[in-house]
Amino acid sequence: MLSPNKMQSSPSPSSGKQAAFSDECWSEDASDTENFVKTLYRIRGKGVRPDHIASIITHYASKCLPALAGDDDTQPAAGSGAAASRRKKRRFIETLVGILPQEKDSVPCGFLLRAMRVAGEAGTEAGCREEIERRAARQLDQAPLKELAALDFEAVVRLVRRFLSEEEVSRSGAALSKVARLVHSYLAEAAVDRNLTLPQFVALASAVPCHARATDDGIYRAIDIYIKAHPGLSKQERKNLCMLMESRKLSTEACLHAAQNERLPVRAVIRVLLSEQDKLSRHIDWSGSLAGPRIPGVGLAAPVRCLSKREVRQQIEMRRLKEDVAILQRQCLIMERQIEKLLEKKKGYFSWKRLGGAVFKASKIGETVVGASSPFHSGGSRT
Repeated sequence: MLSPNKMQSSPSPSSGKQAAFSDECWSEDASDTENFVKTLYRIRGKGVRPDHIASIITHYASKCLPALAGDDDTQPAAGSGAAASRRKKRRFIETLVGILPQEKDSVPCGFLLRAMRVAGEAGTEAGCREEIERRAARQLDQAPLKELAALDFEAVVRLVRRFLSEEEVSRSGAALSKVARLVHSYLAEAAVDRNLTLPQFVALASAVPCHARATDDGIYRAIDIYIKAHPGLSKQERKNLCMLMESRKLSTEACLHAAQNERLPVRAVIRVLLSEQDKLSRHIDWSGSLAGPRIPGVGLAAPVRCLSKREVRQQIEMRRLKEDVAILQRQCLIMERQIEKLLEKKKGYFSWKRLGGAVFKASKIGETVVGASSPFHSGGSRT
């Protein structure tokens, strides 16, 4: 039997295997890509888990190519050096994609997004880029916003659509909700770009289905930022943007902000106020039904439960909010009527001006004609 000292000093089989595993992995022979691939295949043959294999690959790739680690501060080479560097990048990325484990969630999504960006810059083969994009889209619910924002807009749209086309998405509501929040956050950051067109914004925003959005506060924030960054939008374009969100899915804070937002169309504000009033009415009715008398049987009336101070305060606050919403609704209706009256007055003024000008010109022409044919004209004589 071994003594405690010998048990502590003697390495366990697992620790020896781990030490040999580490030495074999990070030996000098693995510095070259080909030797690293051979070493990796030997390690994989020992039954190492796919996530550990992926960890080795991502660590090695990040050391060889800093852009894959997210800290690419190196200055790009110029001339022939740039072409050689690009060829090396292309070969390295294509080799890397070929040895990555195929199991889902084995490779971090952030690493795949960085590899997707570098592959596009290096001009890798279409099949290589397609494979990286497919794997990144499959794990889009785990994507960091920072890495997603580094991609071009069209690539993000492709990723979202590919993710939504997966069969597994229909069975995972949590993943859908995460992607919806991610898309809304991405749109809020991309909305400040003056070069982002309205069709592009609408295409990405409408790609996320309505049932995936538990709340529309994120899309409302993105819409507000886009309208603010693009002041040249027409009234109809702003209406189309507001149609992307559902008023009933806005929180109370978002509704209050929208009610005071001068950038939104009047009809959108009214729709938000009506939705909030409907929610408050339902909440008050529901609270009243709980607090009111209950009749469990015929001829038997349950005793009325006394409301607590907290419930009384809540009902008072809800009534006050309902009154405020009603006041805002009336003000919006008055403003809309005033705007319509002003537009009608402007139309009437311009039409009267055109009509008056025409009558004035006709009268002048008539006077001239009559004066010329009159016998009492100073320069005329009768024959």
